[in-house]
Amino acid sequence: MANKDYYNILGVEKNASADEIKSAYRRLAKKYHPDLNKTDEAQAKFKEINEAYEVLGDEKKRANYDQYGSADGPQFGGGGAGGFGDFFSGGGAGGFGDFFSDIFSAFGGERNSRVMERGEDINVSITIPFEDACFGCEKEISVSRIDKCSDCNGTGAKNGREFETCPDCHGTGRVRYQQRTMFGTTIREAGCQKCNATGKIIKEKCSSCGGKGYKKGIKSVKVKVPAGIDDGQVLRMKGQGNAPIRDGTNGDLNIKINVQPHKILVRKGNDLCLDLYIPFTTALLGGKVEIPTLNGNYTLTIPELTANGTVMRIKNKGVKALQRDYYGDLLVTVKAEVPKSLDKKTKTMIEEIAKQFDEKSYAKYSSYISKMKK
Repeated sequence: MANKDYYNILGVEKNASADEIKSAYRRLAKKYHPDLNKTDEAQAKFKEINEAYEVLGDEKKRANYDQYGSADGPQFGGGGAGGFGDFFSGGGAGGFGDFFSDIFSAFGGERNSRVMERGEDINVSITIPFEDACFGCEKEISVSRIDKCSDCNGTGAKNGREFETCPDCHGTGRVRYQQRTMFGTTIREAGCQKCNATGKIIKEKCSSCGGKGYKKGIKSVKVKVPAGIDDGQVLRMKGQGNAPIRDGTNGDLNIKINVQPHKILVRKGNDLCLDLYIPFTTALLGGKVEIPTLNGNYTLTIPELTANGTVMRIKNKGVKALQRDYYGDLLVTVKAEVPKSLDKKTKTMIEEIAKQFDEKSYAKYSSYISKMKK
C-alpha cells in the first residue's frame, strides 16, 4: 500500500481538501462498483480506489502517508523509527467504515452484522543503559490499561448472563434506515442507539465494572528489548494496548526506547567511535593504550610516527545489527595532545631535537611551503 500514489488513483492534487477527496471517491466508486460494472478490470479498480480513500479519507493516515509514505507512519523493524511525531496516534479508521457502508448499501451490498472495533494504542517510553541497548535486555514495565472485565466477560451484565438481545437491532449492534443522497435513496447503516451498538440490553449490571464491560487498571508487561536497538526507535507489542469498548481487538503497546549515552564511546549506526587523545610523544615513538569496548578493555597498539587524526578500525567491536548476525566496528581517531606548558630545560631539549629535522622531513608541510612560494 505504501508505494502506491493514492492521489493519482483518486485523480486529485496532493493539496486537495477533504471534500474534494470525498467527491472524487464517490464519483469513482459509482463508476467502478461491481454491481454496475462486472469486468475484472473494474473490480480491481474499485478495490484500488477504496484502498486509496481509506488512507486519504482519514486525517491521521493521510498525514502519515504524506510524511512517511505509509498510512501506519514510522514503524520499528522496517527501518529506524524516528522521533515520536506520529507515534502518539490512536488506532481506528476514522469514519471511513461508515461512509463506505453508505456507498456499498446503495448498490445492495452486504456487510458483517457485527461491527468489530479496535482498542486504542498505549504509548509509553522507557530509558535504558547504553549496554542494554547493545546487548538486549528484558524489562518489566507498568502501564495503565483498559481490559475486558473478566467477571462479566465484557458483557457488562452480572455473571455475564443477565442481558437480553436488543429488540431494535436483534443483537447486531447496527440498524438500517433510508437516506436520500446524491445517488438517490440509499440504505444507511449505523450503530444502534438503544443498546449503544452492543446488541445487548443489560438487565442487571456487573458489580465489578458497573455495566461497562471493561475496567482500567495497572498491568505489568514484560518487554524484550532486542540487541542493537537505537535511541528513539519504537517497539510495538501487538494486542497489548487498550481493549475496545465494544467487541473487537485490543490496540497495541508502543514503547519508545531512550538510550543513555556511554561515558566515552559514541554510537554511529552499528559502529562505535572513540576520540583517543594521547601524548604527542606516544604518537611519535609509538606505544600501547588501553581503550574501552563493549566486552571490556582492549589494548591498542599505536605505531611509531602515527599522524594526528589517524583513524584506526577494530573489526567487529561495534554494536550488533538489529535482528541480524552482524557487528559494526570500533573506529578510534588518534589525536596527539601537546603539554600545557614547557619548562626552560625541556624547551631547550626540544629545540635541539627540532634542529635535526629540516623542512623536507615533513612531507605535507613541505608541500604547503612550496605552494605558498609559487
